[in-house]
Amino acid sequence: MDVNEKTINDVFRNRVKKYGDRLAIEKKINGAWKGATWNEYYERACATGLGLYSLGLRKGQMVSILSENRLEWLYTDMGTLGIGAVVIPVYPTLVSEEIQYILNNSESKVIVVENKTQLKKVIDIVDSCPSIEKIVVMEDNDAAGHEKVISFNTLMEMGRKKYKEDQVLFEKLAKEVNSDDLATIVYTSGTTGLPKGAMISHGNVFWVVQSLDNISPHFASDKDCTVPFLPLSHVFERIAGHFYGMYCGITASYAESIDTLLADFEEKRPTMILAVPRVCEKVYQKIIAQVKEQSPFKQKVFYWGQKVGKRISELREKHKTIPFWLQLKYKIAYAAIFKKLQDKLGGRVTWMTASGAPTAEEIIRFFNAAGITVIQGYGMTECTAPATMQSMADYRIGTTGKPIPGMDIKIAEDGEVLLKGGNVIKGYWKLPDETRDAFTADGYFMSGDIGMFDDEGNLLITDRKKDLIITSGGKNVAPQKIENMFKSDPLFTQFIVIGERKKYLTGLCNINPDEAARLAKEADITFNSPTELLESPKFLDIVQKHVEKSNAHLAKYESIKNIRIVKNDFSQEGGELTPSLKLKRKVVLQKYKDLIDDMYGKEAVDELYAKK
Repeated sequence: MDVNEKTINDVFRNRVKKYGDRLAIEKKINGAWKGATWNEYYERACATGLGLYSLGLRKGQMVSILSENRLEWLYTDMGTLGIGAVVIPVYPTLVSEEIQYILNNSESKVIVVENKTQLKKVIDIVDSCPSIEKIVVMEDNDAAGHEKVISFNTLMEMGRKKYKEDQVLFEKLAKEVNSDDLATIVYTSGTTGLPKGAMISHGNVFWVVQSLDNISPHFASDKDCTVPFLPLSHVFERIAGHFYGMYCGITASYAESIDTLLADFEEKRPTMILAVPRVCEKVYQKIIAQVKEQSPFKQKVFYWGQKVGKRISELREKHKTIPFWLQLKYKIAYAAIFKKLQDKLGGRVTWMTASGAPTAEEIIRFFNAAGITVIQGYGMTECTAPATMQSMADYRIGTTGKPIPGMDIKIAEDGEVLLKGGNVIKGYWKLPDETRDAFTADGYFMSGDIGMFDDEGNLLITDRKKDLIITSGGKNVAPQKIENMFKSDPLFTQFIVIGERKKYLTGLCNINPDEAARLAKEADITFNSPTELLESPKFLDIVQKHVEKSNAHLAKYESIKNIRIVKNDFSQEGGELTPSLKLKRKVVLQKYKDLIDDMYGKEAVDELYAKK
């Protein structure tokens, strides 16, 4: 690669010169693929960037994006970075109140939204967002409803007009951006639930893509293609997928939706897949469910083949010779079982990630046996996604791999993982105290995770120092925010959110007997004591309505799907509370394991974790 490249702007410009009219990106919409060559990609990003410049955006000012994955997302990203402005990715699942906080905290001048659904969220709160000057809507037909609204096409027309006036302006502005300039602010939930804006510089981004490219063997080349489906608003997809993919010259065919994923895989036949554990789990679950519908003989063949595949995976992991007799068995098992998995993913996948949350060993070995190396890693928003990464030639299942090239990781006396490197952020936006508290005196970022290195230098994450929950889909959830919301309802005296490594969130709660009695009387439910109400279907319906009421103020991934009532109040005597009346999460999880398992009983993947 060009040694003069210092920012992703330089990378973009150089790849366009190199690949020209070759397909760069495409997106499936309503069953049809719409794409852009590298030249078209650059022209549209230039038009978007100069359109924003025409609206008054200048270097260092903020542009928010509220959308699912679309080509316009990419045009806005590269156009904004190209004029030296800063991109604020906003999850499309967030509710209006959360969007309002991010817009006001970042002081965004412009927000680019996908459609009328996202537009409504912004219109509902725009009068409380004084910094917002324009709302740009990607869908032309939805660009109405407020005086600040314009369409994305109008924005690009403004940019093309500006380009005619000054054809070197975009390139000039892009070249003026340096490594220390802010590229993006990514809001991440803290344990208090208040989002913190991680300030990621152009230097952070470029450091990561170079570090990943220095891992041998290389993860990617310009002969590879991928079908991205993780949201671009997530730092992992944007850095390791979008920017690293651009660095390598990969062709990216963005999936229509998670529901069409397997069909899109089969059609575009990716050579690599960026995924979170939940995707691996869903594919595996689907296969296991199909097996259970087969005849006893076919089930026997499957489980035999799975055992052979596991042994093959173990030997490959340890770089040991595979005996001839086992190779013969594996050929039979591959033809009968594992080839079907490969075919479902397009038939050409050599590796895939399962990052962002722990993955069951049984699932990883199943994919590995199919010839798909599952790459695990460790990282967070504050280190611009990766800190450690397994390689295709060197991996140990159950670990997160070795530090990526240039990364300095050490373990504190209390076991906390400490990080230092060119990928680590300088701090949190407008939060000097939190920034200071996040680093050690010698400049290491305190991850909040507990870990250790094995004898080969692979990092194992053994616990979470913070209470932040990571779902099996890789979503970071701050439980205290949700718990405080539920406890603001007089019906609940205690509420604890469950969901680590789970598909969805659930809760355990204590009920206020006085409020329960009051609500029961209002609903004409007869009872002798409030305790009896906890068994009453009519009263439990009332409880469910209260859950739904709180869920309405939460993002979809934060909502509580199921609850169980603990009849005895959490207490110091019972071991659930500290002397300062704080919940002991581990005690609650262990003590009420049966109730928790009951809420997730139908999830096959949880059975796997239990076996593990």
